[in-house]
Amino acid sequence: MTFSLADARLLLVRTTGLVRRGLASLRTRGWRHSWERVKLQFARAAMPARGALVAADRGPFAPFAVPRSDAPVASVVIPVHGHWPHTLACLRAIAAHPPARAVEVIVVDDASPDETATLLPRIDGLRVVSRAENGGFIAACNDGAAAARGDFLVFVNNDTVPQPGWLDALLDTFDAHPDTGLAGAQLLYPDGRLQEAGGVVFADGGAWNYGRFESPQDPRFAYVRDADYLSGAAIAIPRALFERIGSFDPRYAPAYYEDTDLAFAVREAGLRVRYQPAARVVHDEGTTAGTDPANGVKAYQARNRAIFAAQRAAALASHLPAGSVPSPALLHRDRRQVLVVDATTPRPDRDSASLRLVNLMRLLREEGAHVVFLPADLAHAGPYTEALQSLGIETWHAPYARRLPAWLREHGPRFDAAMVSRHYVLRELLPLLRVSAPQARLVFDSVDLHFVREARSAQLAGDATMARNAARTRTLELDIVARSDVTTVVSADEGAVLAREAPGARVEVLSNVHEVAGAGLPFAQRRDLVFVGGFRHPPNADGVRWFCETVFPKVRARLPEVRFHCIGDGPTPEIRALAQQDGVLVHGYVPDLAPYMDGCRIAVAPLRVGAGVKGKINLSMAHGQPVVATSIAAEGMHLRDGIDVLIADDADAFADAIVRLHGDATLWMELSLNGHGNIARHFSPDAARGAVRRIFFQDA
Repeated sequence: MTFSLADARLLLVRTTGLVRRGLASLRTRGWRHSWERVKLQFARAAMPARGALVAADRGPFAPFAVPRSDAPVASVVIPVHGHWPHTLACLRAIAAHPPARAVEVIVVDDASPDETATLLPRIDGLRVVSRAENGGFIAACNDGAAAARGDFLVFVNNDTVPQPGWLDALLDTFDAHPDTGLAGAQLLYPDGRLQEAGGVVFADGGAWNYGRFESPQDPRFAYVRDADYLSGAAIAIPRALFERIGSFDPRYAPAYYEDTDLAFAVREAGLRVRYQPAARVVHDEGTTAGTDPANGVKAYQARNRAIFAAQRAAALASHLPAGSVPSPALLHRDRRQVLVVDATTPRPDRDSASLRLVNLMRLLREEGAHVVFLPADLAHAGPYTEALQSLGIETWHAPYARRLPAWLREHGPRFDAAMVSRHYVLRELLPLLRVSAPQARLVFDSVDLHFVREARSAQLAGDATMARNAARTRTLELDIVARSDVTTVVSADEGAVLAREAPGARVEVLSNVHEVAGAGLPFAQRRDLVFVGGFRHPPNADGVRWFCETVFPKVRARLPEVRFHCIGDGPTPEIRALAQQDGVLVHGYVPDLAPYMDGCRIAVAPLRVGAGVKGKINLSMAHGQPVVATSIAAEGMHLRDGIDVLIADDADAFADAIVRLHGDATLWMELSLNGHGNIARHFSPDAARGAVRRIFFQDA
């Protein structure tokens, strides 16, 4: 692929931006912390290597046991007619890597002509359903389903080798996406290539194995997605739903198109059919029915296609015409497609901006959009990338997205809207988006107004150079506001700033999004103080230093047993050194904040500079944890001093507020309850829904 003028321009803008932000970082963070940021900026996380596939164990038979429960969550139903070596390998794979959930394994022996009937009883824990006459796949599956006791039916071909974690991943689909009625696995060839990533059905009833022979890590095939049908080689369905829609339709007996028709019946019942790439199953295609459509059971494929096309003619009318080449653009053609870009893949357990972005993408999906996420650094972020894909977000990365200009040229025409976070990212991409996606509404997501935060930092430090940098950022940021179709800010206060600074711009408030998490422990069982915030963000480091040096000693003098838990990613040496102070515990990054949110009595937000809305306050309030904050920290959050939060700006007043709240159970409970109310009114998904609809779904 040639290096284009668009690539050169992007490189130039990105380089000048990095140099400018680097010099500003040296001024505010110092060389050591700035160097850490440079390393993070240019680090490229390698795409996680998938472990080797578990191969079929074809060794001589010896008795073994499969997992079994008398109260199973899922019943694994395996229809077999001969081919004992394949059945044995399938059962051995299930036994070697049992699922976390309680299961039972049912083999339906469909009058096998080999040693199957003799050897199955020697497998401990296995339930065997024997048929006197061979009835084919449909009859065997329906008999197995009738004998099942689990809440879910999981149909598995005997010529498969389920991979570790497959069943739990398949069942997780129903938890993560409650409107799922049918979930199917990612089917792989033994050499690791894709066999099927969910199926596509054309208007004439013909079918397409989406992703066949491609890489399973290709972003087109690596996210949870609605599928027209799912191969019956490995699917899961609630048992009650299976019974309600009439099981596998016997008109397709002995086999073929019964799984396709099942998917259509599930949608007819008002539920979704989803492909789950995290459930990996190796399938030795054609073992049972062969691959020649003119002979054996495979010959029923053509006959049943005609039956299916007649049966589902009304539903098929809206499907892709025969001869189409399926792509993400075509598969999601009936939904608004929204591109979301940020500098890097969000890490919601590490910073509030990431949590906000992930929750906004969740909300877009709830409202019916198909969301595509593209990190400007094109890096695969390991579990963070996979977490987005598990939400159903089409998430791109290198090497499949090699360069931004080329990717946008290919994909730009499909988007109805493009939201880019942070002015310096959109400055790089805006010309490319206007050329490659001229039809898309361009949304500048400010995250916070950077020039406001920088100006406040300059004023606090009394630094003229920092003030000049803030003025330069103001010029750049307002230029992006002027050139965008919509600008989002996180608070009405920042909206008022832009009303003055850019009076002609369309500005929408789209704030943090949080779910109310519950009350946590009661007042009497809670202990200590807590701060949560990433220390690569200078206002957090400044605020914690100020708190430990000037406020906390005053608190400890009156509450000597109280400790201060300091939590956040990337603590600097200066922050780590605070742990030498009595009562200060510097934890750094903590993967699970719930024990601190639910167990600490008071959260503190001692920020002296900053902008935007503070996710640390949202997080605590969502957990019913009262907050003592500065005016800057509480800005734009609809907070009332003494009702929702306690606000104090000097060291004595801040310490007084902590001591007062620490000993007043009535005030503590009032703030806790009002904090929940504040989240529900201003920062819940429902609070953001109106703005999301206006920005992304309403025509201009």
